[in-house]
Amino acid sequence: MTISISRRAFAIGAGALGLATSAGLLPARAQQSFFRIGTGGTSGTYYPVGGLIANAISATGPAGVEGLVATAVSSNGSVANISAIQSGASESGFTQSDVAFWAQSGTGLYEGKPKVEDLRLIATLYPETIHLVARADAGIKSVADLKGKRVSLDEPGSGTIVDARLVLAAYGLTEKDVKPEYLKPGPSGERLQDGALDAYFFVGGYPTGAIVELASTNNITLVPISGPEADKLLAEQKFFSTDTVPDGTYKNVGETKTISVAAQWVTSTKQPDDLVYNIVKSLYSEESQKALQAGHAKGKLITLENAVTSAGIPFHPGAERYYKEVGALK
Repeated sequence: MTISISRRAFAIGAGALGLATSAGLLPARAQQSFFRIGTGGTSGTYYPVGGLIANAISATGPAGVEGLVATAVSSNGSVANISAIQSGASESGFTQSDVAFWAQSGTGLYEGKPKVEDLRLIATLYPETIHLVARADAGIKSVADLKGKRVSLDEPGSGTIVDARLVLAAYGLTEKDVKPEYLKPGPSGERLQDGALDAYFFVGGYPTGAIVELASTNNITLVPISGPEADKLLAEQKFFSTDTVPDGTYKNVGETKTISVAAQWVTSTKQPDDLVYNIVKSLYSEESQKALQAGHAKGKLITLENAVTSAGIPFHPGAERYYKEVGALK
């Protein structure tokens, strides 16, 4: 629910509250801490999961951190979120594990760029599946069939575009071999529906709402990312894992072999140790875990056991302290 308050009414209310508090009529409240979580496009998986986490850890949540106001902010995804953390425009954000590793080590996508040395891990959340969505009548049975087709690779600044390029290269293709477009999943689905696009890449936890909606009214397929080309890619890029989208995840789409990366929640060393410790403690409380499990299919995978997996970058000291306290880390 969204409540709209005029600036004047807010100013009057805030002023009255301040006077009442200073006069001793109301108890002083804990100092507020604002904690933004950069997510992704509103039609992907990051955004709804980010909203669930923000609600859980905020002071108003079931086991929230006193004084904390956490918000989920839509963005262009992994690369954009890391840039926002680096610049101070955001306190934290979601990213793919491969992008986090490249940023912190100054390799891959960040080759020749300054390392984001103070990037730190709060938690690994869940596997992110590489979806290659195609129109059923586009004749695309494998990645190699994308040659000459109209394909969206996602927007610059997203983690998806990085992985799309790696997948194309594994099958001997580049962007020059396709007719590339650079759209978010929502607009990509609309263009696919209108016949203006043949296929698009999306990296996110299944089931993702945009593809569920698209499949409910259109004949689509998921193109497998498997075989010797995928095996070679898995051997070269250790952050990839094999994955399978189960039969029926999307309407009339059978079981599909593909690959995945890990979704991670990252921050920087600038964030106070105690704050991050309390955020992690809140996230893995029994009350927050119930809210996550009830709120989204991927919420069931945001567990203490998964939190410390696929850690390609160092943990934030506050997070590390909590994980060691509960025995999740040695």
